[in-house]
Amino acid sequence: MPKGFFQVPYPKNEPVLSYAPGSKERTALKKAIEEARAQELDIPMYIGAEEVRTGEKKRLAPPHDHKHTLGYFHEGDAGHVEQAINAALGAKEQWANLGWEHRAAIFLKAADLLAGPYRYKINAATMLGQSKSPYQAEIDSACELIDFLRFNVYFMTQIYQEQPESSPGVWNRMEYRPLEGFTFALTPFNFTAIAGNLPSSMALMGNTVVWKPAHTQVYAANVIMQVFRAAGLPAGVINLIYTDGPATGEVIFNHPDFAGLHFTGSTKVFRGMWKTIGQNIEKYKTYPRIVGETGGKDFVMVHNSANAREVATALSRGAFEYQGQKCSAASRAYIPSNLWEDVKKFLLEDLKTFKMGGTEDFGNFINAVIDERAFNTITGYIEQARKNPMNEIIAGGKYDKTKGYFVEPTVVVSKDPSSVTMCEEIFGPVLTIYVYHEDNFEETLELVDSTSPYALTGSIFSQDRYAIELAAKKLSNAAGNFYINDKPTGAVVGQQPFGGARGSGTNDKAGAKVNLLRWASLRTIKETFVPPVDYRYPFLDKE
Repeated sequence: MPKGFFQVPYPKNEPVLSYAPGSKERTALKKAIEEARAQELDIPMYIGAEEVRTGEKKRLAPPHDHKHTLGYFHEGDAGHVEQAINAALGAKEQWANLGWEHRAAIFLKAADLLAGPYRYKINAATMLGQSKSPYQAEIDSACELIDFLRFNVYFMTQIYQEQPESSPGVWNRMEYRPLEGFTFALTPFNFTAIAGNLPSSMALMGNTVVWKPAHTQVYAANVIMQVFRAAGLPAGVINLIYTDGPATGEVIFNHPDFAGLHFTGSTKVFRGMWKTIGQNIEKYKTYPRIVGETGGKDFVMVHNSANAREVATALSRGAFEYQGQKCSAASRAYIPSNLWEDVKKFLLEDLKTFKMGGTEDFGNFINAVIDERAFNTITGYIEQARKNPMNEIIAGGKYDKTKGYFVEPTVVVSKDPSSVTMCEEIFGPVLTIYVYHEDNFEETLELVDSTSPYALTGSIFSQDRYAIELAAKKLSNAAGNFYINDKPTGAVVGQQPFGGARGSGTNDKAGAKVNLLRWASLRTIKETFVPPVDYRYPFLDKE
């Protein structure tokens, strides 16, 4: 594509609405929540041009009110996975040949639909289906997904404009083709934006997709698909299925046309899929692209020069927003002895003001964890920590699943920096703190780097620039997203491309050009205008 041709302006991040008392958006969102609660949806799979209803219905309920029924989705089987693959392959040629600006227009329209008529519907679905507060839903299902769609279009145009140099008499050009075959998006429960971005980023680059969301995110995934359809996405480009994970993998990873995996979820699942793909590598027409963002055991490292109030606020938000169910959530903190009493005081003061309950009450800062399985896992870690004589639970530690899956924000102080809750990912509202001697900063940096197999996010709090530089260097491989004097959560598309390495994934940075490049297969074309007609080179001439 010629430079400057159809240049898309650099997008602005979607403004975050406040939902403050008396605001128009607060009234509109409350109305959308009431309307959603008043109906029971019958949610189909979307395969090709069909809405597929199998009759195998699975109930959907708010995690904070599990006796209330939001609706039912129709579960598929291996046959529906095959049907989705065939639909994706059937749509491939026409979609791949569609002009890039027409693909872009569809997803830009989807972004505007989310920013406008679907904003409150997608936020309400995320609040009810995934138990997110108004603010957490707004920054996720509205703003971040809108940003992904708009910034991905901009990044795509940047990629297409990157062309090789040409010497006299030759025209070199680069063709950014979609991958050969179909691609597979496997998305998690915790971010509606991720659920929308993983399949749409592949589709934007000309690929067709089989998309399987977590069953606990189907309620909002259905709205995403409605938005894509309203934006004019052709049938078969993205096929949304609700099928058993192992059964889906059995079909997908044994298919010769499998070309790429875009995944966010657990490290264990990702490693299992990678192993299966490796074992099946001879079956595929091409080497599949594998992109994954997985777990984290994210740290807050504090220097003795830090501001205690700032540290406490970062822990309150970083560890407990969305009940700690973010792969970037602060899960372990290292506090110097000179600051510990002040940090403890401010943190406990914050926790005393937290209200916990359903998302319909906008005064609740803490809502429910996603389901009973997560509830049991998280509370199991709390009980394990309680039994350890090296630990002290200084806040929280209680839980109740009578009405919803509620777990109190829990703070564990451990004298053992290698205790279970300091090392293992919990994915819930549990923060473990290790208090180190204020003079042992550098040694503690070594501890931070070696404690966890993950390397997703982390932060350093310090007013000492030498300490900040030392931490940044010592922890260079410990976090793909590193924050200075800020909590380790809240990456913004176009500002902080997101992803980590080690056990946290392939670090292909969602919300960046590099991620889209993974979904393109490049072809170099050289055209010679006046080809030579004699094989002889000048050096062959006689003296």
